[in-house]
Amino acid sequence: MSLFLATLLPGLGCAVLGGLLATNHSLVTSSLKAMPRSAAAAYLLFGGAAAWFLWITWNSSPADNFDHPVLFTVGFGVVAVLAFQCVPDFLAVRGLAVLSLLVAWHLRGAAFMEYAKPQRLVMVGPMFAWIAVALWLGVQPYRLRDFFDWLFFRPVRTQLFGSALAAYGLVLIGVAFTY
Repeated sequence: MSLFLATLLPGLGCAVLGGLLATNHSLVTSSLKAMPRSAAAAYLLFGGAAAWFLWITWNSSPADNFDHPVLFTVGFGVVAVLAFQCVPDFLAVRGLAVLSLLVAWHLRGAAFMEYAKPQRLVMVGPMFAWIAVALWLGVQPYRLRDFFDWLFFRPVRTQLFGSALAAYGLVLIGVAFTY
């Protein structure tokens, strides 16, 4: 992935999500409030994260310290299937956290060793903060529900947060075109 795409795509995502939040539409609010415990979101987010991770383990080599990638893939696949049976609460949040970490892995790789382009830090700095949040949400997924309760308690909070996220997305889009 190029640094241009690694900056442009998160910028577009932040701009769209921020714009949706800034409108404070009831469909967006209800969808986000229902997401942490939604079975459909769990299948989509956790299933997607598990599939992506299993693809990575399946295609790993002995250089990655995987002498038998098939065993790791089957083992992690069993754990992923059992997660739907044994710990279905907030599985969508855990899936979102894993997807965030996998996406951050590729974004970090695109910005690695690009020291001649200091504007990359506009994307990289908040990305590392988001990695910390993703790790925290993976351990305490109910905190996303609490955050949504706080965010949607007053409409002005949602509009301010959405506007700030959209503005950051627009800045990222602008930065992407400076490389």
